[in-house]
Amino acid sequence: MQLQLPLPELAQLTGTAPPTPSHRIFCNRSLRLDQIEWIGFDMDYTLAIYHQQEMDRLSIEATISKLLDRGYPEALRFMPYRTNFPIRGLLVDRELGNVLKMDRYKYVKRAYHGMRELTREERRRIYDTHRLEPASDRFHWVDTLYALPEVTLFAAAVDHLEQVAGTCDYDALFSDVRECIDRSHQDGSILDRILADLPRYVSRDPHLGETLHQLRSAGKKLFVLTNSRAAYTDRMMRYLLDDAHPQYKSWRGYFDLVITAARKPSFFTDEAPFQEVREDGALVATTKLERGPIYAGGHLALLQQALQTTPDRVLYVGDHIFGDVLRAKKQTAWRTMMIVQEMESELEAHAALRHSLARLDALEELRFRLIDELRFLQRDYKALQKRRDAGATLSPAEEAERVRRRRAIDRLKARIRVTEREHDHLELGVDHRFHPYWGSLFKAGPETSSFGHQVEVYAGLYTARVSNLLWYSPMHYFQSPRDRMPHELHP
Repeated sequence: MQLQLPLPELAQLTGTAPPTPSHRIFCNRSLRLDQIEWIGFDMDYTLAIYHQQEMDRLSIEATISKLLDRGYPEALRFMPYRTNFPIRGLLVDRELGNVLKMDRYKYVKRAYHGMRELTREERRRIYDTHRLEPASDRFHWVDTLYALPEVTLFAAAVDHLEQVAGTCDYDALFSDVRECIDRSHQDGSILDRILADLPRYVSRDPHLGETLHQLRSAGKKLFVLTNSRAAYTDRMMRYLLDDAHPQYKSWRGYFDLVITAARKPSFFTDEAPFQEVREDGALVATTKLERGPIYAGGHLALLQQALQTTPDRVLYVGDHIFGDVLRAKKQTAWRTMMIVQEMESELEAHAALRHSLARLDALEELRFRLIDELRFLQRDYKALQKRRDAGATLSPAEEAERVRRRRAIDRLKARIRVTEREHDHLELGVDHRFHPYWGSLFKAGPETSSFGHQVEVYAGLYTARVSNLLWYSPMHYFQSPRDRMPHELHP
């Protein structure tokens, strides 16, 4: 007698091919989608995937114009810059003008001053001789794709201003860059140009509409929670979803609630009223949220009340570690999924470097084994040498053993040097394949990077784009790998 599967949809999926690596959703904390009643989405860099290089150039051009208005030299407009320089997870040292990449233990593994990479000795002298406090005002985390142009422009300006004037007030420069880029977003210098040419700046995912429809068909309710204002949200969502699925006349049909101008992360901590956005743009205070209107402002407690479910049955999808994922995790029991747009290139690099990464692991293990063997030899050699230096007469056998160990030590040191040279050369090539300046987004040398650690701790799920949900049943059970401590790995 054949037993019936507990869920009909599992039977329908039997025999289907698993998602390709680029379509996979990765799991840090087990999650059953069948227990999720509401799924919320950020918009920018989550539902709307921007063409990063085009966005960077647009942001930098708008920002430079405002820097010139503040008295910066006209030559800034013509200085070279590299939009591929920064990645997420970096730390800007506002005091010294450096950009840093740290591992999960806050150890600086790579650093640039302007576009010049600091040597290992420079890094150690500046950052390893005292405890680093990344949360202080001296440092600024770069945790969004939105912030990458700030780093591009800051690094280029440091180089340029030092060449021209020989000095630079790094803290003032970084503050000016941040203020000018924020003002460019607020006054329309950036957003108006995006809306005027959406295909140039935004990737229209052909699977997004079907993905949202599949979730709704499974009984999920969907909401949008974005910091973008209502007018911009409406234009963007019409571009992304109008005509994306025959069952929806408008993008609003996909969502049960739409909340704009949310002011995240303050939305999760500060109280503010909801306002309904009327068709003419007027804002009217309201205490009731319902399907249809677009809302602005508000705060978590009011939204949670409107959802009429427990927080652990809400999944929130966003791209911002601090504004979306961390705050949702800390202030509520919402489950979280992070959109990491860079995943596709990371996975491609991993596949291409499979053998090189295995060789790096083997060289690491060989180096540690050789160093352990060297220490045992040095211990025994030093004991014999100490007796000899003290004037004791070694027996012929002991003297032969002393000489043998001395030669063995020299051979081991030579093997270690060869192993380390091969490891360092291979690691440099591996890092360059991931990213020409910083290596893998998720790794810093053999350790998890600070960014990777944040994803691991705060994001229950992570993937490259929202539409990857299409490749999974709406009742899928995402199961995290079993955690193992070091003593469990090597019995």
